[in-house]
Amino acid sequence: MDEYLDEAGDEMSGAFDHLVRELGRIRTGRATPKLLDPVMVEVASYGASMPLNQLATVQAADARLLVVTPWDKSTLNDVERGIIAANLGLNPSNDGQVVRVPVPALTADRRQQLVKQAKSAGEDIKVRVRHVRREYNDTFKAGQTDGEITEDHLHKLLQKVQDLTDSWIGKIDAAVDAKEQEILEV
Repeated sequence: MDEYLDEAGDEMSGAFDHLVRELGRIRTGRATPKLLDPVMVEVASYGASMPLNQLATVQAADARLLVVTPWDKSTLNDVERGIIAANLGLNPSNDGQVVRVPVPALTADRRQQLVKQAKSAGEDIKVRVRHVRREYNDTFKAGQTDGEITEDHLHKLLQKVQDLTDSWIGKIDAAVDAKEQEILEV
């Protein structure tokens, strides 16, 4: 039954990793390269749509500016159009070598919307973690019904799953709180 506990832990860990990626995409007051992760670029010369990070290097020059350096300079205009098309509220400009993306300061209302978005993402992952708990609790209860697990062992397993769940819920809350502080930081 320990392998079931390991599997439950792995599933909860995967859900948490997903949350970390989602929180990384939520814009904060400062420029971060992850801000451009959802950008897809339609490259006319390649005849394909590609993620920006496969076409260029994205760096945070300072707290309010991202610099995108395409590996192939012929894609410069395509990269600029892709950033605009991503509808992130950013206005890129290019100088023939790089695309500069100024990141405007967030308004108080926008910060509150982003905090709500972060909390919503956290709640979605908590639901996923609780779903994993329920799946494994049902598995253990079925094992007890089939006579594979004693009642005492069932209670120990259910407690271990609950402890695992509580641990991941705590980590989720901490990650969301940290992101909230980062968003509200002026």
